[in-house]
Amino acid sequence: MKCIVGLGNPGKKYDKTRHNIGFIILDELAKQNHWTLSQDKFKGQYTIEHVKGEKILLLKPQTYMNLSGESLRLFMDYYEIEEEDILVVYDDLDLPPGKIRLRQKGGHGGHNGIRNIITHLGTKDFNRLRVGVGRPGGSTTVVDYVLSPFSEEQQGPVSEAITQSVKACESWMGQSFNEVMNDFNVK
Repeated sequence: MKCIVGLGNPGKKYDKTRHNIGFIILDELAKQNHWTLSQDKFKGQYTIEHVKGEKILLLKPQTYMNLSGESLRLFMDYYEIEEEDILVVYDDLDLPPGKIRLRQKGGHGGHNGIRNIITHLGTKDFNRLRVGVGRPGGSTTVVDYVLSPFSEEQQGPVSEAITQSVKACESWMGQSFNEVMNDFNVK
């Protein structure tokens, strides 16, 4: 069993924002595979699918970003998911737009959604797919930046990052996370 968790904020006003890149990638993954996250429970939207004989769960916590761990913990407890079987997809200010990076563990790096997940899981050891959104320029605050849409010049690189992220998620459905990191961290 593998669980892919996309982080974001619920509601139309956040749909296309940088902070919602995790939701955007999960929606694209579902779309390409003709899946629908139509179940609402555990403070999240989710679906359960089967790929190559393995159960694949997709989860979009609906608790708002800073409380993402609440939904994930409930979901993991109910479905008896181990930490090594989750992949959390989220935005990263320290990577340029369009760059993705996969990691097996680490700190929160100032990301409140990841901080909350670490708190609720009691560990920093879980798979991550970090998607670069860049840092704000000028006097724009981080909050205003992540809660706004990608700029026109960021659209191309971000579109490529979405494509690569979906491919990485699909690759993880059939191979080890180490293999996926080796394949996708070099690009």
